Amino acid sequence: MIRLLGVLILLLQPILASAEDLKALESPTAIVLMRHALAPGTGDPSGFRMDDCTTQRNLDDRGRDQARRIGERLRTQGIGFDAIWSSQWCRCRDTAALLGLGQVAEVPALNSFFADRRQRDPQTKAALDKIAAVSGRRLLLVTHQVNITALTGIYPQSGEIVVTEWRDGALEVTGRILIDP
Repeated sequence: MIRLLGVLILLLQPILASAEDLKALESPTAIVLMRHALAPGTGDPSGFRMDDCTTQRNLDDRGRDQARRIGERLRTQGIGFDAIWSSQWCRCRDTAALLGLGQVAEVPALNSFFADRRQRDPQTKAALDKIAAVSGRRLLLVTHQVNITALTGIYPQSGEIVVTEWRDGALEVTGRILIDP
């Protein structure tokens, strides 16, 4: 029983990325979900406003460095994307920009619903509909833990990458990568 528990724990943990681990990203139709880089705390402060980053929980120096290192690792491996989408939250937009992988488009369907869980189902459907509309393209989506969990069932760490493919109207997980824990 203890051995089985140990195996399950290993299977549930993200992997530290090696060149081989990054192969999951090479599929021309990979849909890559990335949780924003390190932003200390949980949720957002009271008085949060989408149009004012000073009212939000943001990346700290470690988070900005983490995003840059992840982007550097992806570029070194020759990983690129047809489109990069981000939540409108500053910590996601900043992560996406600091990756240095290309132009970033804000996609409201990737916004956090942490403060209003009633938005989970309609927002998840909107995200899936948007993904389906561009099926066959390699996408990078920088978003929040709640969104990635709703889309994949995985609870990612900050900066963790969940690689998926669009299959039968849903996202199928094909890999998990933690480049910079």
